[in-house]
Amino acid sequence: MAESRSNPWVVLVVLVTGFFMIMLDTTIVNVAIPAMSKGLNATLDEILWVLNAYILVYAVLLIPAGRLGDLFGQRNMFALGLAVFTVASALCGFSQNSTELIAARIVQGVGGALLTPQTLAILTSIFPPERRGAAFGIWGGVAGLATIAGPTIGGALITYFDWPWIFFINVPIGILGTIAAIVVFPRIAPTTWPKFDLWGFVTIAYGLFAMLLAFSEGQDWGWTGYRILALFISGALSLALSIRFVCD
Repeated sequence: MAESRSNPWVVLVVLVTGFFMIMLDTTIVNVAIPAMSKGLNATLDEILWVLNAYILVYAVLLIPAGRLGDLFGQRNMFALGLAVFTVASALCGFSQNSTELIAARIVQGVGGALLTPQTLAILTSIFPPERRGAAFGIWGGVAGLATIAGPTIGGALITYFDWPWIFFINVPIGILGTIAAIVVFPRIAPTTWPKFDLWGFVTIAYGLFAMLLAFSEGQDWGWTGYRILALFISGALSLALSIRFVCD
């Protein structure tokens, strides 16, 4: 239960602002590929990993991040995730080569994964059942808007500034959002103190990573190549083991 009387609609504004930034970065980079390739003197494969690194890390860590929110508090994990994402955005903008940019995008993915599952948990805690439908509808609408707005905003930033600004734009918003989360969000006391399942985390994280990497690189590595087949098989086995750990 929430331990303060924070206005839930104000909390919702902060939540969806942070969530909008995270979702925006899944698409905004696409239009900057030619500019990044030229500016960093990078190959197309290297620039594609700027996209893949973020998505892979983000997807793999979503489920474990939700459990971390149960353990350490959704407000704390949201603020931490937004702070990590903001710092990583600055590092992306200052990157001098593709290796630095890919590393910063990995950190961005970590921040995004820490933040995202906390949004729904917080909404469930602060809104009464009769108002949750409207709150969840706004949350879902923001996700769709971010996906559509990414190429448009990215194109404008590339046209009038340069590719680093698709990342720099996150910094002031992220700083304000982190401060607002600490000040505005209520403390949410967990009803239970769940144990962190290390083996479940390892198996589901590897399983998702292997499957996503296989789908991502199947075209380049060959769908029937030994690396892709090994990823699919090991990923499927790891996910099956994760289900067993959860059931136990």
